[in-house]
Amino acid sequence: MRPAPLEETSPSEARDVVAGPESPPAKGLWTLVKEALHGTEMDLTRLPLRRAIFLLAVPMVLEMLMESVFAVVDVAFVGRLGAEAVATVGLTESILTIIYAAGMGLSIGATAMVARRIGEKDSERAARTAVQAIGLGVMLSTVLAIAGIVFARPLLTALGGSPWVLEHGVGYTRVMMGGVVSILLLFLINAIFRGAGDAAIAMRTLALANGLNILLAPCLIFGLGPFPEMGVVGAAWATTIARSAGVLYQLFRLAQANGRLQVRREHVSLEPGTMLAMVRLSGAGMVQALVTTSSWVVLVRIVSSFGSTALAGYTIAIRIVLFALLPAWGLGNAASTLLGQSMGAGDVARGERAVWMAGRYNLIVLSTIGVVFFVFATPLMGVFTTDAAVVETGATALRIFSLSFVSCAYGMVLTSAFNGAGDTTTPTLIDLCCLWALELPLAWVLAHPFGLGAVGAYIAVPVAFAAMSVSGIVLFRRGRWKTRVV
Repeated sequence: MRPAPLEETSPSEARDVVAGPESPPAKGLWTLVKEALHGTEMDLTRLPLRRAIFLLAVPMVLEMLMESVFAVVDVAFVGRLGAEAVATVGLTESILTIIYAAGMGLSIGATAMVARRIGEKDSERAARTAVQAIGLGVMLSTVLAIAGIVFARPLLTALGGSPWVLEHGVGYTRVMMGGVVSILLLFLINAIFRGAGDAAIAMRTLALANGLNILLAPCLIFGLGPFPEMGVVGAAWATTIARSAGVLYQLFRLAQANGRLQVRREHVSLEPGTMLAMVRLSGAGMVQALVTTSSWVVLVRIVSSFGSTALAGYTIAIRIVLFALLPAWGLGNAASTLLGQSMGAGDVARGERAVWMAGRYNLIVLSTIGVVFFVFATPLMGVFTTDAAVVETGATALRIFSLSFVSCAYGMVLTSAFNGAGDTTTPTLIDLCCLWALELPLAWVLAHPFGLGAVGAYIAVPVAFAAMSVSGIVLFRRGRWKTRVV
């Protein structure tokens, strides 16, 4: 877990590593924050590592935050229409989980390949790679959109939709599925920007889309001003329009000459070889996303067998945890970009140091959050519910989950690092072994045969995260990812 010896670094980087993660950056903090939000035009493969990580991580954390705002906004406004309307949103989100997995998987391949080309200083191939990613996204999302529109009603029926949902909610699902193209492209093009090191553009894209969604949602749901009152379907139109506007902004920025990556007319042609390479990278990435999301779904099923109180406590606790992990995802994405670009520049050692440094930062951040959660679990739960029983079971879950924060600090960064290096197989196998083969069976055994109830399911989470981190550290040190050709 230590960075490489200082003899292998440049003088500026040596000073950077000696400073350590606890010392302040050379520039003033506010100056660095402004630079991170505005975006830097400097070569990330030459900047001091701590500064490069900071400049990437800040907008990436904000991007993660804003991505989660979409669902929150929809539920907040739709909740005023009643429980059935909320159920419509929830059932449709469960269908869209597959779309999100596809988007995240393709994003992994796009980020890795673009980062490698940028590191090689080959802007032409980077632009062509971006076009192939977008082409793949359009083709896949078009098929999924058509299928979603046609089979919206059968899908809702299969998921147990109520008569109200089947009568009034099908329109919501059809509009959301019809907007799958904008969902996938928003994921993909932001991944392209991250791979190029333009994290601030990705952040601004989601800021624009979220702002528009917040403005349009109440207008289209409740019929404010000149807008028609569309009920729950209005929420779908607001989200789809907002995401589509975000995609248009992304395409506009890709065509501009002042970014790290410019797509010109001569770049717009399909290259089957590049697309096939991206599919090979992204296939394992899709499995990663599906393994992770499905493990949480199964865990919900285990917890739900102990009643609605346990399920409610778990649901609130896990939402708090996922929000708290946003900085970790941001640091992981920063490490992924820096490793990919460093490998492209032929400086694998620098990329490796960036990963360990990001892991140390993540350890500090998550350890602090973990202590706060453990100490203040009950008050935190009390913010979201006044039910004493739900607060109690949720606080127990939150305390147990907080124990995993130390162990998952390096694990989350290393998973992103493997993906950034183009080694998507290793983290996929780690997830399969630690989540499906370890966490879920252990959760069931502790909950039922051992009689620990929902607490048993909670305990399985830190155990699985510890196993993931240890596996990740061992395999990253082994270094087979260094031989990956992207």
